[in-house]
Amino acid sequence: MNVKNSLLTIYVGIILTLILLGIGIGVFNHTMEKRKTQTTEVVEEQEPETDIKASLAVRTEDIIKGESEGIIKDGSAEQRENPGTQNPFVVTPKNNIEKPINLDEDEDEALKSDAGSSKDNTVDSKKTDDAGQNGSNDAGSNASNEQENKETVQSSEEDDDIAMGYQARQGNEPEVLNFVDVYQEQYQVEIDPDVRKHDYILDCFKENGRYIKYEGDKSYRYRLGIDISHHDGEIDFNAVKESGIDFVIIRVGYRGYGAEGILREDKNYRQYIEAAHDAGLDVGVYIFSQAINTDEAREEAELVLNALEDYDIELPVVYDPESILNANARTDYVSAEQFTENAVTFCQIMEDAGYQPMIYCNMLWEAFKLDLYQLSDYPIWYADYEEKPQTPYYFSFWQYSNTGKVPGVDGMVDLDIQLIPAE
Repeated sequence: MNVKNSLLTIYVGIILTLILLGIGIGVFNHTMEKRKTQTTEVVEEQEPETDIKASLAVRTEDIIKGESEGIIKDGSAEQRENPGTQNPFVVTPKNNIEKPINLDEDEDEALKSDAGSSKDNTVDSKKTDDAGQNGSNDAGSNASNEQENKETVQSSEEDDDIAMGYQARQGNEPEVLNFVDVYQEQYQVEIDPDVRKHDYILDCFKENGRYIKYEGDKSYRYRLGIDISHHDGEIDFNAVKESGIDFVIIRVGYRGYGAEGILREDKNYRQYIEAAHDAGLDVGVYIFSQAINTDEAREEAELVLNALEDYDIELPVVYDPESILNANARTDYVSAEQFTENAVTFCQIMEDAGYQPMIYCNMLWEAFKLDLYQLSDYPIWYADYEEKPQTPYYFSFWQYSNTGKVPGVDGMVDLDIQLIPAE
């Protein structure tokens, strides 16, 4: 009898223990879920501790499969719901293609104003023969084909059109550019013959001490600069000036990349503009954009105009749209056509207000995210951290490093060079 009572006691104890354990696990899971939710809410309200000016790069195979996380993604509903659909931003080579050249991209921190931080990955391409000679087709046939294309084109094909270029649309053999991103991943894209090309002599870009200079070409002179945001902290602009820097491009505001897309001023822009002018530096400004439509591009333009109300600046107002890596961003599914419309809207407002607008982009954006032909009225601030700029297209400013060391600035800073046609 005592044995039976003992066994019963043990069984009851085990059952009670399991019940208590189950309750404990349930409470623990509930607590962790609540903390996770709270953490997510906090992340969407903060911006990162450091200024992230990085490269935009996405693995081509991920783009084609629609598997890239938070980067170059097609704006069509079909692509979002069917990841197997090929992304029209990608130019799929007809021939095998050799490994290409590099690029990268600024992606400021505005970021955690609504989410995470950002850098992008890249591509695997195959070898190919030289492409770049124009084929010839019958003019009448071209006209007929072009008319058929106009009648059948879909919105997603318009984005494809941007990447494929004019020659491909006409049925001619396109000239192909091979390039790489900062991770040395390779891309190729057809060069648009209708977009203005630069005539810089690449060998004239020479590293001279801590800066790159442009020497040996009588057609252009150059000036050196940096670009900054409040993440660069306290800056001794007199020391910056004495080191050989001529200008500074200052962030005046940014939009967060979270769902709400909160628009904010950079908390140091006034201090920076005034101190830079006092030191004798020319000033330009930029806004980090996460606009998903033209209405938001107008909002960003209004922020800039309000911020500059009390200041004169010598250099352009820059529109800086960027993609976000390693986080879901509100711009993930914005199409190339929409990005281009946003840029045009912003630039027209700046122009109407008496400012010189400029657009910031890297080779990936020039290849896949913007229609440069529609933006040909505006100068380009080109970002590329390779030894020489890879773009064939004309640019006025080149951001050639995001790891520069400049007297007067603690830590690393972005370095720029301005190319000015000689008089």
